Amino acid sequence: MDRARTTIVRYLEEAHATEAALQRELETQIAMTPSGPYRDDLERHLRETRDHAARVRRRARELGVRRDPVRFAVGVAETAAGQVIALGRGPLVLLRGRGGEEKLLKNAKDAAASEALEIATYTAIERLATSVGDTETAKLAASIRRDEERMLERIREHLGTLTDDVARAQFADDPSYDPSRTGAADAARATAKSARSAAKKGGKAARRQARRVPGATQVEGEVRGAAASADDLPIRGYDDLTADEVVRRLGDLSQLELGIVDAYERRHAERSTVLDRIGNLRTSEPWAGYDEATASDIRARLADADETARREVRDYERAHKARQSVLAATERQPASTSS
Repeated sequence: MDRARTTIVRYLEEAHATEAALQRELETQIAMTPSGPYRDDLERHLRETRDHAARVRRRARELGVRRDPVRFAVGVAETAAGQVIALGRGPLVLLRGRGGEEKLLKNAKDAAASEALEIATYTAIERLATSVGDTETAKLAASIRRDEERMLERIREHLGTLTDDVARAQFADDPSYDPSRTGAADAARATAKSARSAAKKGGKAARRQARRVPGATQVEGEVRGAAASADDLPIRGYDDLTADEVVRRLGDLSQLELGIVDAYERRHAERSTVLDRIGNLRTSEPWAGYDEATASDIRARLADADETARREVRDYERAHKARQSVLAATERQPASTSS
């Protein structure tokens, strides 16, 4: 493979990694976006993004890329992760902003940045390919670039409406965000409906499966909290507690319960001390279902866990329930396999 082809393949690999990162970002944004024109555009672009990734990878293979598949996958993952971090995003996109309207606006601004990055990427690929006579790659890059430019223009059109929604919610006390109409809420309802018969035998398992939809746990909590009364909250006597008393009890709550309290607090007292503490606690569990696991289940899983996994559990547990038996298990070294 000559130098020009090697360079173009490298750029295509970077483009593929960018598409992979954008897929995750779009899935997360769709999870918290209510049905309507903006979500329609996000869902359409998610389909385009998946198609872009497949076309780019196919072209890289046509140009003769022959890499060890494990090393190729690791390189793609590292590039994708780096680009997400560089733009300051990830699953916590769900948790930013004081209200649903502001979260949507922040997400749209991030989406605009992502599209600008992709437009720059494909502009460079198109020009490189043209300079060495690779018309096939140049046509591919130009085609995808046009899709990205079209999506960026659509996002710009939505920014005005999203900003107006923030202004009405924060300055005129006229919120419009409805968490029961979000993508995650819709997906959770669809999953529950299709698994209704199975849920009779294992309701908790069915609910855990529904929560694996990107962002579903956080949004499910907000959906419940949007219609909850004080008696529905996981903290007894909530309305009679001071902000400091509520804060002291938040660490014992699961991510789902934190979402319920968050939505309820925003509808009522909207105390910044409480909301800030919830924001600090709302993060990814060490693994799916951690909040619902018993201390003994967690200790059993830690028996063979590596240092990274034990550190993640230790940090999360300290911020939440702080169970001494779990914390002690995170300090133990895995059993040695040597003879």
